[in-house]
Amino acid sequence: MSSLQSRVLVAVIGVPVLVWVVLWAPAIVMLFALCLLAGIGAMELQKCVSGVKHDRLTNLSFTYAFFTVACYYFRPHLVTVLFVLAALIFFGYAICKAGEVKFAQIMAGLFGSIAIGYSFSAFLRMESSGIHRAYLLLPFILSFACDTFAYFAGMAFGKHKLAPKVSPKKTVEGSIGGMAGNVVCGLIFAFVMDRWFGGSIGYGPMALLALLCGIVAQVGDLSFSLIKREFGIKDYGHLFLEHGGVLDRFDSVLFVTPVIEIILSLVK
Repeated sequence: MSSLQSRVLVAVIGVPVLVWVVLWAPAIVMLFALCLLAGIGAMELQKCVSGVKHDRLTNLSFTYAFFTVACYYFRPHLVTVLFVLAALIFFGYAICKAGEVKFAQIMAGLFGSIAIGYSFSAFLRMESSGIHRAYLLLPFILSFACDTFAYFAGMAFGKHKLAPKVSPKKTVEGSIGGMAGNVVCGLIFAFVMDRWFGGSIGYGPMALLALLCGIVAQVGDLSFSLIKREFGIKDYGHLFLEHGGVLDRFDSVLFVTPVIEIILSLVK
């Protein structure tokens, strides 16, 4: 199977599944999917930093991220306790291993458990706020649209490198194209919501939100590229075939989702 065929296959299967889970699946299905994505993402990050495929630390990272998302759903008031326990557990494990576990691995475990878990659980918090479930698609739209438009704008007009030491192929022109494409897609989303679902965000605020998310999405993309470059890997995983792993596919989403959650809570 060629790279293009692989990407098309993932898109053909993945997009309908994503839309179904977000819009129509029972809440417990969405919860399990988010827990699983968070767990796999945390495990991928630990593998990247540790340089090993499977050990107790990667399993611990998966487990803690998984239950961080679950805690936001079942017992949100206990999240702070969970974070304190995470620090004790990861540092305690490192102490027991007496120098075999490096500080970078501990931080990868904590970041994977707390930050990645927090980002994926933002979908649950938005859903519980009472907004239309269609708004849960917005983080994906304003992440994937930016990435797609940036790619094609960069191919067509790219001349000036954006961050050559982090991601050599990204250009300033592509970055601008990604933000412009985000605004267009955001306005289309606002029109659809306003026309058929009683949308609560006007066109002006949506344009500003889409522009902001275009910037945030690129920061997220470059941030995880920075980590990959530091540890010398091409992809975090192969769950999505040529699209890579969870962190390759959802790097921008992890940054954009909490931003949208905060903005929606302010304008609600």
